[in-house]
Amino acid sequence: MEIKNSSFNYDEHGQKYSGYRQTDRRIAKYVYEALGSAKTVLNVGAGAGSYEPEDKYVIAVEPSGVMRSQRQKAQKVPAINATADSLPFDDNSFDAAMAMVTVHHWPDIRKGLQELKRVTREKILIMTFDPKALDNFWNAYYFPELIEVEKERYPTMDFITEALGVECTIQSVPIPFDCADGFQEAFYGRPEAFLEKEIRLSQSAWGFLPEGMEDKLVKRLERDLKSGEWDKKFGEFRTKPAFTCALRLITAVLR
Repeated sequence: MEIKNSSFNYDEHGQKYSGYRQTDRRIAKYVYEALGSAKTVLNVGAGAGSYEPEDKYVIAVEPSGVMRSQRQKAQKVPAINATADSLPFDDNSFDAAMAMVTVHHWPDIRKGLQELKRVTREKILIMTFDPKALDNFWNAYYFPELIEVEKERYPTMDFITEALGVECTIQSVPIPFDCADGFQEAFYGRPEAFLEKEIRLSQSAWGFLPEGMEDKLVKRLERDLKSGEWDKKFGEFRTKPAFTCALRLITAVLR
């Protein structure tokens, strides 16, 4: 299976990323429980350091200089400048490896997953979105072109588990209403957030739309928010304390 993929330029667009994409403690609970007794953890595509456990020895890999610089502000360990498909570590170097909402950015996803497996002894954790579930969110009504971009970029669950080639469990992760990690579904009950340019800049899919399309989609939502049409159609989302949609945590057990 070929995964169509393009890399988002975080050096150009990611200057304020860490202000909007932070660890949500309720989502983090799923990650930390899955890591279990692992003592050494590799975080690949680490960004500004979200979901890195504070009670374990973490080594981070991040190719974007802008993203690496934001780790200092967040008081995270410095990250190594490397990519997922060519990790500069010996075989079986870490108890566990994690990749948090990053695999869709990798130019060669299969090779990156195989590299994770090569350098890891016990467990691999992949947090990502299931492209087959993206239509289960009202965004698909207002931003259909954006959702199509996401579907092309995210690998399927089958692709990931087959590439890892070991026993895997897949958990659906509920998203809390006031989620601190500003991916699209984090604002399921706070639609006004999509009117803020900085929030959209922290969601890479917007960067792949044709020129002029972003403005068109945002105005469509803004119009319905002002008229009350959004609340008529989707107002129930404002009352949901949590929403389970496409966010998944895949855990591969190596031994």
